Formats: sequence, structure tokens, C-alpha cells
Amino acid sequence: MLEPLKNILRGRAVSASAGPEPSGAPARTQLPARNGVGKEILNTRPSRGLQEFFTYIRDQSGLTILDLGGASQQNVNFITNLGHRLYSEDFLKILNETFGLDDTVDQSNPGRIEFFLRQALDYPEGHFDGILAWDVFEYLAPPLLNAVIERMHQIVRPKSYMLAFFHSDDKLDAVPFYTFRIQELNTLQVAEQGRRRPAQLFNNRSLEKLFGRFESVKFFLAKDRLREVIIKA
Repeated sequence: MLEPLKNILRGRAVSASAGPEPSGAPARTQLPARNGVGKEILNTRPSRGLQEFFTYIRDQSGLTILDLGGASQQNVNFITNLGHRLYSEDFLKILNETFGLDDTVDQSNPGRIEFFLRQALDYPEGHFDGILAWDVFEYLAPPLLNAVIERMHQIVRPKSYMLAFFHSDDKLDAVPFYTFRIQELNTLQVAEQGRRRPAQLFNNRSLEKLFGRFESVKFFLAKDRLREVIIKA
């Protein structure tokens, strides 16, 4: 049973700041990393996947959206300014706390999997109209990943959309991990936080198989070698 106001974030209504034209190259700046070590590399980039996601929700109001990237005031403001409710879960933080950093051994343990699902995705059936999953799926070993996908299929309403990101090179030993901040309907600020060993990487065929229970899977390949994927429930 959900605790009152669990993970609901309601930001004040603000306008998104202007970004570069979608056809331009990503703008790169460096900021202090969140952990205070090294530099956070910040790109401003167009996103066809994000544009597709907002095409689905922009003419509606009062929808319920789940953001798995943790609490971002920029995302809160943007989504709530469109008239929707935003729930936030720091999915990777919960993953690290449950299984340990870069540890995929225990991700096949049924008890730990169930505990993780209660911590990260404890929502009623058909609760969400959309999920911003970002890049979290690459860090899940197959048993945990399958359980997470199954839970997501349960907590989204039919015809809702999920947005996810995958690296297009499926032979990398380590991949950048990011935080994603919505700037415009088709523009993201993508902050690279470092590198992490993926549990698995995917090609188009393996993604179609992974989301086989969903109605459709649509791919967009970006210039920075991130594959943006829209999954329709």
C-alpha cells in the first residue's frame, strides 16, 4: 500500500529555458560532478524520442508520469507546467543500495528482486500514463530486468508510452551513465556522470524481444550513439 504522498513531486509552473535548434550539434559544457569528484559533462541535444513521448501527452491534462531518473526540479517544473503529476524514483540509487555498485550476481536472487521491486516500483496496476525510464535498463541482469519489465507492464495503462535510452554499440565494456533534464518538448540536457559497467547491452532485435509483451517498439538513433526507444503499452 502506498504511503501518503510517496515520491510525489509537485513543482511550481515555470517556462523551460531556450535551447539550441534541434538540427544543431550538441552543446558541451563542464560542471562539477554531483559527487564533487571530476567534472560533469553536460550536453544539450535534440531528442526525437522525447518529442514522440510528448506528442502522446501534450494534448491531454491530468496524466500521471513516472520519472526513474531521480528528483530533478527541472523535470518536475516542466511536467507539472503541462498539467500533469510527476512521480520520481531514483532507480539507480535503489539498485545500488539493493545489489551493490556494478554487482549483478545477486540480481538473480528472487528475494532480492522482490525487495527491489517493492522499493522502486511499488505502484498499483494501471497507475501511470507514461514512464521516463532513461538509461536504467542497461544495468539490470536478465532475471532482474525481466521482472522489472513485467512490473512496468502492470503499472502502466494500455496505450501509454515509455521512453528509454540504450547505447548503440553493444560491445562496450563500460558506458557513460547520465542524468536527463528536460529543456524543451524535443530537447534534453544530458549530464554525463561517469562510466559504469553495463549488465548487458542490446541491439534492435533484442530490444524487440525484451518488450515483446508491449504493443510496439520504435527506434531513433542519435548522433551521440544513443538509441532512443519509445515503447507503447
